[in-house]
Amino acid sequence: MDFDFSDDQDQLRDAVRRWVEKAYTFDRRRSIVADGGFSADGYRELAELGLCGLYIPEDLGGMGMGPVEGMVAMEELGRGIVLEPLPQALIAGAVLSAYAPPSLASHWAPQVARGEKVISLAYQERAGRYRLDARATTASRKGDTWALSGHKSLVVAGDNADAWIVSATIDGKLALFLVERGSQGATTRGYGTIDGACAAELMLHQAPAQRISDDGLAVLGHAVDIGIAATCAEAVGVMDQTLAITVDYMNTRKQFGVVISSFQALKHRVADMKMQLELARSMSYYASLKLHAPAPERRAAMARAKYQLGQSMRFIGQQAVQLHGGIGMTDEYIVSHYFKRLTQMEMVFGDTLHHLGEVSARMQDSAGVFA
Repeated sequence: MDFDFSDDQDQLRDAVRRWVEKAYTFDRRRSIVADGGFSADGYRELAELGLCGLYIPEDLGGMGMGPVEGMVAMEELGRGIVLEPLPQALIAGAVLSAYAPPSLASHWAPQVARGEKVISLAYQERAGRYRLDARATTASRKGDTWALSGHKSLVVAGDNADAWIVSATIDGKLALFLVERGSQGATTRGYGTIDGACAAELMLHQAPAQRISDDGLAVLGHAVDIGIAATCAEAVGVMDQTLAITVDYMNTRKQFGVVISSFQALKHRVADMKMQLELARSMSYYASLKLHAPAPERRAAMARAKYQLGQSMRFIGQQAVQLHGGIGMTDEYIVSHYFKRLTQMEMVFGDTLHHLGEVSARMQDSAGVFA
C-alpha cells in the first residue's frame, strides 16, 4: 500500500506550514485568546488558503478535495495550536454539500468555502454526554417552516457562528436542521475553554429552522466522524511540535554541568513519547482513510483511532510538562499551551473512556481476532 503523499498534498502541507510559521505566531495566538478565542481575520486567512472549502465540491465554490487533504491541513494547524475551528468548516461543508436540499446547499456552501460564514455543529446536550441520539431538542411545524426548542451545550465557537447545524427530533426520530443567528428564539451564551478557544450554550425556543435531512442519526454520525478524523490529525501536529519543543529544551537545559538530554533515563522517556506519537500518527491515517467506508466500518474505525489518540495525547502532554519541570506549567512558556490543547482535544467528540466503550461494543464474537 502506498502511503506517499501526492505533489498537490505536499504543496498544501507546505502552504499551511508557512502560514502557521509566519502569520500565526505565539504572540498573535495569545492576543486572540485575550480577545475571546476566535479571530475573524484568522478564519478568513484559512479560507484564503482554500481550507474552509476542502470538502465542498468545486461547483459549490470549494476545492473538491477529501479526507487526506483535510488530514494534511489539520496536522499543520495543530503545530501552531491554531484556535480557529477549521473542523467545523469541514463538517459544515460535507453535510451541506452531501445531504442538504440543493437550494440550501447552494446558498450556504459557497459562503462557508469563502470564509464569509461560520457554521457550527450543535448536537451535545447536558444529559446526553457523547451520545448522538440525545433527544431533548424537538422540532415542530410552524407554517411553512420548522421551529426548534431545546438546549445545546459546548457548541464550538457557537457565539461567533453565523448559523448552527442542530440535531432535533420529529415524532421521536432524529433530524438535522440549520438555524441562523439572529433568528427569533435563538440565543447563545459564550465562554472560554481551557485551551484558549471558545464555545457556547445554544438556547432555542421555537426558533425558525430549515431542514437539512430527515435521516438525522446517520448524517450526524458522519459529521461527528469527520470531526474525529480532523481532531486526530490536529492532535498529531500538536504532539509532534510538543515533542520537538521538549527535545530542544533538553538539549539546552543543563544539570550537574551537562545537558539533561544526555541522561539515559530521560532518553528512555523521550523514546516512549516518540513511540506514542507514531502510534497516534498511524491511527490518524487509519481514521482519515476510513472516512468513505460504510457507516458501521467507519464508526468502528473512528472509535479505535480516537481511543489511541486519547492515550497518546495524555501521555505526551504529561511527559512534556514533567521533562520541562516547573517552567512547563507557566503561562508564559509555550509548552503549557500545547498541554492545554491536548487536554481539551482528548475530550472533543467523545473522550477516551467513551471510545473504549464504543470499541468494546463493536467487537464481534472473535473480539477482533481472525479465526
